[in-house]
Amino acid sequence: MKNEIFNINKFFLILFLFIPIFLITGPALPDITITFGAIFFLIYYILLKKNYFIFKKNIFIISILFWLVLILISFFALSKTKSFQDSLIFIRFLLIPIIGYYVFLNTEKNIKILIYIIFFSVTFVLLDTLFQFFNYSSKDGFGSDLLGFKSNWYGRLTGPFGDELVPGVFVSRFGLFGYLIFFYLKKNKINFFLQIIYLAIIGVVCFASGERMSLATYFLALFFLLLFMANKRIVFLLAIILSIIIIGSIYKLHPFYNDFRILSSTQYHQGLKIEKTFECENNKNQECKKIINIQPSFIEILKNFKSSAYGEIYSLGFKMFNDNPFTGVGIGNYQFACLNYESYKKQMINYDCASHPHNIYIQWLSEGGLITLITFLAYLGYLFYFIIMGKNLIQFKLISIASMIIIFWPIMSTGSLIKNWNGVFSFYIIAISISFSQFNLRNNNYF
Repeated sequence: MKNEIFNINKFFLILFLFIPIFLITGPALPDITITFGAIFFLIYYILLKKNYFIFKKNIFIISILFWLVLILISFFALSKTKSFQDSLIFIRFLLIPIIGYYVFLNTEKNIKILIYIIFFSVTFVLLDTLFQFFNYSSKDGFGSDLLGFKSNWYGRLTGPFGDELVPGVFVSRFGLFGYLIFFYLKKNKINFFLQIIYLAIIGVVCFASGERMSLATYFLALFFLLLFMANKRIVFLLAIILSIIIIGSIYKLHPFYNDFRILSSTQYHQGLKIEKTFECENNKNQECKKIINIQPSFIEILKNFKSSAYGEIYSLGFKMFNDNPFTGVGIGNYQFACLNYESYKKQMINYDCASHPHNIYIQWLSEGGLITLITFLAYLGYLFYFIIMGKNLIQFKLISIASMIIIFWPIMSTGSLIKNWNGVFSFYIIAISISFSQFNLRNNNYF
């Protein structure tokens, strides 16, 4: 019986460590892994082993408090069924950091294995996405990646994520944890230059993927580390410089940014109309043309933010909050409210109703009101406090804080925390961050 339990525990440990790889495959595998991992945790560690000490831990208490708040405000939701459903199953995300910290990431061996898995996952996504980026034609845009995936959106990269446009999100969030692998390798000039190249290429892929917020928050994290990680400042400075040089060269030389003529430019979704020119297939001496609509420039969005897609989506979120300041419209109810209530639907003048407000904090305000937002901020504040007060080396804590900044920087467009892929990804990052900050390394020679 003990051997069977040991094997089951080892099985779930392997699954937990392989979540970075599962996230590349889509939402199903990571969500199934986390769900059954949570069930195993509750049955084995709580019911059978009677590890009730977890109930007394602050991180568990504040997680459960936040969960109960989500359930409480569901009584006031526009669609109570939708709100209760999303609130109740949200517990699986909140358990990820607890399971990670207390069960799976509590040994140096497991942490080291995870760092290697993350590094190789990030490296694969970087190489795959760059292959797709240079597999380009003016007529068809970016071609297939190494796995055969091709984007349905002209000018956007999928990497190995199929129809999901998230390679920049993946490498920016996981990249700094993968960077820790260099602290386990022999110190020499090759290691030094590899660190710079690795960090710089992450920035390049964020840029090439077209995910502006991933690029912005990644550079923000690098500048944070540049300021506070004194013994690695030269690495981060050179990585930023190299990344900017490569991005500038790509922007100047890659045909995607140069083989077109702008016909019109607006702030609307797919509002940049361009004319592409290329050799005709049947007659190489003749020039063919193709008109394409792509995402508007960032400057155009800022100049006309109110009528841009983000402007209308955010404004609707604030209206929902103003109408329901304490409890919001209900968890997961943003789209439901927009589709079923005329006062909200008419706010979306140029666009259809979005599935969520595309900002974590606006989502909690609009769907959960002040009660939920304040509770979430308390939860988030405690996580940062937990990391800062950790026992581990300062470098691990700073990497953890920088990775958290990438996810929770408030002024940016984000995915929804209640959706399975983004929810698993975000709370898995939290699990890594609090675990890496607390575990006290026996060998301090890594730095």
